[in-house]
Amino acid sequence: MAVDYPARFPTLTFDRPVEHVLRITLDAPGLNAVSFDTHRDLSEIWPVIDRDDEVRVVVIQGAGKGFSAGGSFEMIDAIIHDEAARARGMREARDLVFNVIDCSKPIVSAIHGPAVGAGLVVAVLADVSIAGRTARIIDGHTRLGVAAGDHAAICWPLLVGMAKAKYYLLTCDTLTGEEAERIGLVSLCVDDDEVHATALATAERLAGMAQEALRLTKRALHMWYRAAGPAFEASLAYEFQGFAGPDAREGLAAHVEKRPPSFR
Repeated sequence: MAVDYPARFPTLTFDRPVEHVLRITLDAPGLNAVSFDTHRDLSEIWPVIDRDDEVRVVVIQGAGKGFSAGGSFEMIDAIIHDEAARARGMREARDLVFNVIDCSKPIVSAIHGPAVGAGLVVAVLADVSIAGRTARIIDGHTRLGVAAGDHAAICWPLLVGMAKAKYYLLTCDTLTGEEAERIGLVSLCVDDDEVHATALATAERLAGMAQEALRLTKRALHMWYRAAGPAFEASLAYEFQGFAGPDAREGLAAHVEKRPPSFR
């Protein structure tokens, strides 16, 4: 029976642009900000895709002017002030990363405009990540007042090396798509108006290849990520410990009030 993706994952938008390719679009207010419901859907969809014989390759992209602005202010506020929400957020963040890693189907991300925080997880963990030249990639955790825990510890040091990972994760400096490709954080950089077409062409090419060969190659390569699992689990614990403290409250207030934070 065909999977009814819109019914099962209502916060995401789906289409099938070519045979055997499922395209997921983040389409939400606040530059595709990730709400709690979206966070849940993003964490739970990958095992379903993995078992769907109709899908060989997935493309994930953002609607409008960017990929995603990251976690919504409402979700972050709930995580800061409610212990149950914090436990849920931590569980879903862990499941999102491990479910993407364990999904046997190739994932292609099309990154344009801002790609931040929770919205950046799948963009960077995708098997092929294609960024526009002026894309703005930011891991903003330390600016918010919490440790970089979403996904960074499991993949950034492998992708760009420890020195670059430390620099960008500690400073929250913006990476353009061009610089992200130069240091190895993304697979390809193309002109902004070519991002989505290139991602779809890549997905179509992969869908026509030997699927078992692709999936087993991906599985073997992801042993590197699985080996880094303990570091990721630790970073996630540190991140959510930070959400219970005063720095996260100040960081969120500064974001909402559009002012520099004053961490004490």
